Amino acid sequence: MTAESPLKYNPPMAKRGKWKSTLGFVLAAAGSAVGLGNIWRFPYVTGKNGGAVFLFFYILSVLFLGLVVMYAELSLGRATQKNPVGAFEKIKPSSPWKAVGFLGIFTGVGILSYYSVIAGWTLYYFYISSLGKFSGNLTQAQIDEIFSAFVSNPFLTISLLLVFIFLTSFIVSKGVSSGIERWTGILMPLLFLILLILSIYSLTLPGASEGLKFYLKPDFSKVNLKMILSAVGQAFFSLSLGMGAMITYGSYLSREDNLFSSGIEVVAFDTLVAFLAGIIIFPTVFTYGLSPQAGVPLVFKTLPFTFSRLPLGRLFGPLFFFLLAIAALTSTISLVEVATSYLVDERRIPRPRAAFLVGAVAFLLGIPSALSTSPGLFSRFAFGKSFLDLMDYLWANLSLPLGALLLSIFVGYVWGAEKAAVEIRFRKDRKFPGEDLWIYDIKYFVPLVLAVILLFAAFGSS
Repeated sequence: MTAESPLKYNPPMAKRGKWKSTLGFVLAAAGSAVGLGNIWRFPYVTGKNGGAVFLFFYILSVLFLGLVVMYAELSLGRATQKNPVGAFEKIKPSSPWKAVGFLGIFTGVGILSYYSVIAGWTLYYFYISSLGKFSGNLTQAQIDEIFSAFVSNPFLTISLLLVFIFLTSFIVSKGVSSGIERWTGILMPLLFLILLILSIYSLTLPGASEGLKFYLKPDFSKVNLKMILSAVGQAFFSLSLGMGAMITYGSYLSREDNLFSSGIEVVAFDTLVAFLAGIIIFPTVFTYGLSPQAGVPLVFKTLPFTFSRLPLGRLFGPLFFFLLAIAALTSTISLVEVATSYLVDERRIPRPRAAFLVGAVAFLLGIPSALSTSPGLFSRFAFGKSFLDLMDYLWANLSLPLGALLLSIFVGYVWGAEKAAVEIRFRKDRKFPGEDLWIYDIKYFVPLVLAVILLFAAFGSS
């Protein structure tokens, strides 16, 4: 006997989408979590923060913070069967709390606008690497020139932004089961297959042992507050928490779905992808004596240098950038869906029109980010940052942890952690494993850590 919802609600006026299967939900939610944050951002953040010791605190953050907040979002979504705004409104009608839902929608669209710019880069690099652009032992200066010439071409970067957002909006316009579930069911297994192929190949490289030592052997003398907070921030970014994506995906779950086990599967898949990304990159970097602390250029400047020298670089390069493009697409799907679900549920706008409307807004907002890499107004927009960097700081560094903080307070104290826990249970009369710890975490530990992260980010020490 499955648990009944602790929240009584009336069915929505319009028929809402549902996942056809639990596996479909897990792949879609994992697709939302798995993205550039895992394969592009995770390795360079790991490299800049000491390698294995960062990985250690990242995994702790995923288990004791990320999974806790994910359950809070999923339980809120399934209990209310609503989008982020409707979910808060359903539990606390006519209160300011629905502003947290709007914050999630704005955060999702904001991230989508600049995230799709980087996603467009992956399409271009897949194309040119497939043509053999990185063949022939190119120098680092030649690799840098390819990147500079590309990002300085506004027509090309904006066109790729448009292509990526159009593709995402098209998939979302087809609905929950026929669009999102169908496509993530194809893309996620393909992504994992490519990850495995590239990981196995990386382990055959001459520098694999040194790369694995850096990645898997912790040096706890490198532990500091900045590194720990960076690990926590990466966990929230990679799991798509704090912007209503998991509330939205949770709202399409049926009462028969096991929310507890599904949450673990989503987090496990996401963490495994990030882990394998490190297995791919660090042996490659150490093989050619490059710096694992290369930062943002690691993927688009440092790795193409290695592709030009690898025995199978002509195959390895295109596969890697195709992997990045798939990961980016599964994430942008959820970013579009958050705002689309609000327009469909609350504004009664037909799904196809709503999806393309969200895409159009994100595209227009993304144009300044696409122009940020060319000399001009947007390259140093404000506070010494480009428009793209400013958007990333505003939405990823501030808005995501703020949304997660407010969500944890709402679930812990306004709705009630005990009611949320009942929603997570598969059987109403039986606690899920670690339930008491989860209640403690969502009420006390998570808000405290997120408040510290916000203060750290707000005062410019990140």
